Amino acid sequence: MDIKGQINKVVEEVSKNPNIKEQFEKEPVKVIEKIIGIDLPDDVVMKIVDGVKAKMTIDGVSKAADALKGMFK
Repeated sequence: MDIKGQINKVVEEVSKNPNIKEQFEKEPVKVIEKIIGIDLPDDVVMKIVDGVKAKMTIDGVSKAADALKGMFK
């Protein structure tokens, strides 16, 4: 299984839909299994959960940094 690809797929879905994002924050395992469409072993799901959270944090920090750069031009 391409974990990186699955992380990107989940991040894309969570990022574009506020309802899914809210549900992900409450029940990340259920959201991931719903988006991917299969029941995964716990260790694989947790890797994807951690990857999604990390990517979303990095993307959020990047957007905030870009906004700050725009303020100081």
